[in-house]
Amino acid sequence: MKRAFPRNIICPLLMISGIFSNAQHDTAEFLRKTDSVLKVKPNTYKELDRVFSPYRKDSVLLTYLVRRSDSIQYFDGLAYAYNQLGIRSRDLANNSQAIRYHQQGLEAAIVANNMELRIHSLNMLGLDYLQSNAIKSALDYSKEALYLARSVKDPSPLIKSTMNASLNGIGNIYRTLEQYDLAIDLFREAVELELELGNIPQAAINYARIGESLEAMGNLEEALVNYNEALELNELVSSDQVQVMGNFGIAHVYVHQDKLEEALGIFNSILPLAEETGDMEMISAIYINIGWTYIHMDQHEDAKQYLGKGLRMAEEYNIYGNIYTAKTFFHDLYEKEGDFENALEYYEQAQTMRRKISNERNTRYVYDVISLAESEERNNRIESLAQENELVKLRLKRNQNTLIISTLVLALFILILYIFYRQYQLRSDKKLLTLEQTMLRSQMNPHFLFNSLNSIKLYIINNEKKNAVHYLNKFSKLVRKILDASSVKEISLAEELETVKLYMNIENIRFNNEINFTVRIDQQIDPHQVKVPSLILQPFLENALWHGLSSKEGEKNIELHISRENERFMQIAITDNGVGRDASEALKKSRVLKRKSLGIDITKERLQNFSKAYRNSFEIDIIDLFDRMRQPTGTQIVLHIPTA
Repeated sequence: MKRAFPRNIICPLLMISGIFSNAQHDTAEFLRKTDSVLKVKPNTYKELDRVFSPYRKDSVLLTYLVRRSDSIQYFDGLAYAYNQLGIRSRDLANNSQAIRYHQQGLEAAIVANNMELRIHSLNMLGLDYLQSNAIKSALDYSKEALYLARSVKDPSPLIKSTMNASLNGIGNIYRTLEQYDLAIDLFREAVELELELGNIPQAAINYARIGESLEAMGNLEEALVNYNEALELNELVSSDQVQVMGNFGIAHVYVHQDKLEEALGIFNSILPLAEETGDMEMISAIYINIGWTYIHMDQHEDAKQYLGKGLRMAEEYNIYGNIYTAKTFFHDLYEKEGDFENALEYYEQAQTMRRKISNERNTRYVYDVISLAESEERNNRIESLAQENELVKLRLKRNQNTLIISTLVLALFILILYIFYRQYQLRSDKKLLTLEQTMLRSQMNPHFLFNSLNSIKLYIINNEKKNAVHYLNKFSKLVRKILDASSVKEISLAEELETVKLYMNIENIRFNNEINFTVRIDQQIDPHQVKVPSLILQPFLENALWHGLSSKEGEKNIELHISRENERFMQIAITDNGVGRDASEALKKSRVLKRKSLGIDITKERLQNFSKAYRNSFEIDIIDLFDRMRQPTGTQIVLHIPTA
């Protein structure tokens, strides 16, 4: 625990804070109440909240309560204060700080042996991890809280309330996972329990959550019924949070129903309330949805103003879901205006954010699974060692040889694990070797070799000795580079580019040098420093040549553009102006001799294996290009290559 600050120092600081804060109670009154509580040391959440609830939004005063409680080892007060600081951090969209505070609150509650505060801390951690998209951790904490609450005999009203908090937490997780039917069942169960306990605000919030789930399922009328149920209940308690949630949901449904004036009026009426609560996610969402409403009303300048404000706020607080929504609406707006360049830009940005949300959620999920497995393994080892130690003590009294036997068994167990591990490694290496050999056969296929040598032979027959020698040198150099690259897993980007340039030069002979192949590398990328899996670009270039450009009349272009996507990834884009995938597929069906391309499938499988082996994410996007008349103008392959 941290050392407490001297009161003669902290009190003046708190006095100054009280002058400039919006707290309704002055600092001197807070200090008097704190002294009183620390003398009595109540151990229930209700008693503590009765005193300190007016100060929930004042982090300076709550920090002072932490220091004072810590100084006298009053762990109940410490757990309460940490949890309130965590809630405040979460309201300000600082989820990582909220997790730290709630984890400290959980530790203090465990030391205090306070079941109420322990369950409360677990539920708060579940909400923190849910907002951070760490689904597995959120579900684990919420389920643990529910299990502890149900294990208490003669539970207090607060513990009963925590059961509902756990139901809400698990329901919100299901809602995040788009399991809306399961979420609705849990929210309805929670409504009944909240009404039984007389907790009207939370019951109203549950009705709003049911409405959100129904709206997501497309059941707009029933969603409106539940939003109105929430607002009717809220008339008994006048909660700003419920007022904002319920009306936001109704306005959202109205936009879907083209009741635009009514929706706009509701959004504008709840915006000041949302700003008072300090819920940055909701404030951002309201601005974005006002902009969305203006799009439907064809008031595009107002739409841009509100969408921009909501987007800036979402970006400032890293609210990824709102960023994705705002950029999607910007795409719709510019498309409606006929500004297809901006529409395409926002569409690509929205898709990038969608992938980021998905990737982060998947990454966090995998991290949670790994952390849980490691934690369980540590616990199992501790338990196993404790049992083994007890057995050794008992058996040593009878036979000293037991220790040797136990050691041999342990060694055998480790040996078996090692054998299994080696077998797994050998299978993985064999699979990688098979893929490398398949890739080499794909790149050194007989058709390519035969046609390339025939093209060079034609130069010799036509007595074009200089061209024949020139291309023969390139051909031999290409073969040597392919053979060299096939023996290693990674090569520098510069070597890979040199290989594909040689390949394109050879292939261009067969196209009568009609292919315009260009390579662009952004200045911030050093191709000699960046490592990529060997021989990954040639299959995509081959695909562009034979499926995109071989059937095209006129100018034939392939551009390879290498750029920095972000700090961790670079982007390799291969763009051709061919006939497009649909036309290529139709032509392919009509041909007597069908050319089957396995290179891309093999490359995708190799990248998947690289992802597993190096814990990096290699992604491939295939984008069909169209002009403004929606006529195909080619195909773009985008590889997302990790650089760190």
